[in-house]
Amino acid sequence: MPKNSLNVSLKGADDIFSTEESRQEQQREQVQQISIEELFPFKNHPFKVLDDESMQRTVESVEQYGVLSPLIARPRPEGGYEIISGHRRQHAAQLAGLDTLPVIVRQMDDDAAVLLMVDSNLQRENILPSERAFAYKMKLEALKNQGARSDLTSRQVGEKLWSVSQVGADANESERQVHRFIRLTNLIPELLDMVDEKKIAFNPAVELSYLDESQQRDFLEAMNDTQNAPSLSQAQRLKKLAQEGHFSYDVAFAVMGEEKKDELDKVVIKNDTLRKYFPRSYTPKQMEDTIIKLLEQWQRKQQRQNER
Repeated sequence: MPKNSLNVSLKGADDIFSTEESRQEQQREQVQQISIEELFPFKNHPFKVLDDESMQRTVESVEQYGVLSPLIARPRPEGGYEIISGHRRQHAAQLAGLDTLPVIVRQMDDDAAVLLMVDSNLQRENILPSERAFAYKMKLEALKNQGARSDLTSRQVGEKLWSVSQVGADANESERQVHRFIRLTNLIPELLDMVDEKKIAFNPAVELSYLDESQQRDFLEAMNDTQNAPSLSQAQRLKKLAQEGHFSYDVAFAVMGEEKKDELDKVVIKNDTLRKYFPRSYTPKQMEDTIIKLLEQWQRKQQRQNER
């Protein structure tokens, strides 16, 4: 037997009789220090990285302790690494002036990467409606793709229903709510921003998502011109008018210009408006009591002037 053949046989035997411990050691993920310039955001990343108070606290923590939890990334065909988990940590590190970051590099296909990216971010608090909407949509598509590859003979309807159920179960949401969040992805960016900013409530926004882009822009103009936010009933009427082919800017303006029943007997003063007249230590109840006392004094003064 030639010498080369003997070497191949011995190498094969070593692989066969290697211990489970040694195989796990070879497969164990290692944390690498990677240049921050080689890390790129996930394609179509649905979660916003904002320079807010929370980010400032993260920056201060990074400056003091460094990045304690490694990022997860995968190699990019064009070079560098695509971040799967850790976009906020990367941004904080940039602001803190770090050159490298601890990263676990994984070989992952697109769908597996989407699932990990979404699930790792949905654990955060204070997730915006737009973030949740696009995250659910991306996860649903990834689950459907995985299901189609694993069982090419399965029925598409059954696969779709299972995927929606899985998205809901993982996020502690009903299937109906998952569908409603995904509807928001049909809104034009200006309206979706208003949902995030709480200028348009969630339920009316879902109804408005059934308008096409041109109708949504007419609605936005009518909303700005009337300076009114849509109620659920108004949004439902606009949706029905659009479905019946009767939608126009004039129609939207007329609907949005209506007085809402709940506004006829209610006066709303924003908290920011009131705060400038009271000490910072005052509670809302103390503010209310003070306002009532001042109004009572004003009323008595008016009565005295009328009696003269």
